[in-house]
Parts: sequence; C-alpha cells; structure tokens
Amino acid sequence: MIGEHKDIVRAKKTNHIPTVLSIDEIKAVIKYLDPPYALVVKLLYGCGLRLFECLKLRVANFNFDAGILTVHDGKGKKDRTVPLPQTLLEELKAHIEQVKEIHQKDLDAGYAGTFLEYQMEKKYRNAPKELVWQWFFPAKTLTSVPDTKELRRYHLHETHVQGAIRWAVRKVKLTKRVTSHTFRHSFATHLLQANYDIRTIQTLLGHSNIRTTMIYTHCVPSRTSKEAKSPLDF
Repeated sequence: MIGEHKDIVRAKKTNHIPTVLSIDEIKAVIKYLDPPYALVVKLLYGCGLRLFECLKLRVANFNFDAGILTVHDGKGKKDRTVPLPQTLLEELKAHIEQVKEIHQKDLDAGYAGTFLEYQMEKKYRNAPKELVWQWFFPAKTLTSVPDTKELRRYHLHETHVQGAIRWAVRKVKLTKRVTSHTFRHSFATHLLQANYDIRTIQTLLGHSNIRTTMIYTHCVPSRTSKEAKSPLDF
C-alpha cells in the first residue's frame, strides 16, 4: 500500500449515469422551442437550474448589476447564487419588459396580483401587486382563488415546459432520452470538461454532498498519458 487515501472522495454509487447533450445538440433543441420555453431551457443549461427552481424565479431574483441570479428555496430549502450568462443578459432584460407589461395589464384590470408563499402576504399585504414579486415566467392564464374568487397569476406550469421539450427533441431526432433535468446534467458535465473544480460545480448545483456531484465524473471520459494531446493541437 502506497500512502493513505482517507481524504479521497469517491463518486456516489449509482446504476444510472446521467444523459448529457453536446453543445450542438442543446442549440438544436433550443432552435425548435418557442418563447418562453427557449429561455427556460437556456436558464436550465446556462445556470444549472432544476425545473422547479427555474419556474419559481421572480423578478427580484435577477441582479443585473452584479451579474448574478439568486435561487431561493432550492432542493433542501437552500438558497444559492449562480452567475448570469453574459450572452443572455439582453434577452433576460427584454423578457422582464414583457413581464412588466403583463403585470401592468393585470393591475389595470383589477386583478389581485401574484401568489406568495410562506404567509408572506399576511405580513406584506401589498406585495402580491409589487413588480419585484411577480413570476419571471408568468402563466398565460389567470387562476381563480376558490375562497376569495380573486383572479391571480401563477407561474408557467412545468408540464407545458416538459411537453415543449419533448416536441423539440422529436423534431431534432435525438437518439438520447432527454428531460428538463438533462440540461442541468449537461451544465455540470461541460463545466467539468472545462476543468472547473468539482467543489465549485457542487456549489453552483446546490448539492449538499460532494458525492452527488462526483457522479458527473462518469460522464467525462478519462485520458491516459498516451491519449493526451499537446495544447498546440487543441
């Protein structure tokens, strides 16, 4: 035995290796997606979000000055921040302008605003009608609240996104099984391929255990010294 290996982190044992798309495959799928589904997928891949994290984003989660996106109440009820993709900044800002228009029309029509969680509305009564609390991906139709008969706007439903992704994947004729989570897997794997530190990827994904993140090492082919190339050949 040569040395001790107490601190070596082993990949989590699993029978399932995540499906990962190439950058070209991701671009091909996005090409067949209409708004707002294309932007949803761009955030799933560009920020490594889970679908429910993406759909629960509100206007206040975006900090364009700092270039970061704050994800509240992720898996395990944890918060984290991720960098906003620079290539998406203009598209994200344009989308917020559309959200503002929808919100103003709702206010003009006398609607009750958005849905808030954790009894926040009891503490901040005007919050549902404030722009910062509006969903970044608002639903196309309003929801009637049974008790009060108020009309409120919920966020885009996950089944609509999943259906749009399935349709786009069929159009591209991919031979891989693709779900909304595939784009998060691709985010992590592509960062690993770009030599990002595994701990950094763990933080960006919001994993509590490094072993969960280590599964992506199975998605990156190992290289021997004989297979290695000179940087001049890249």
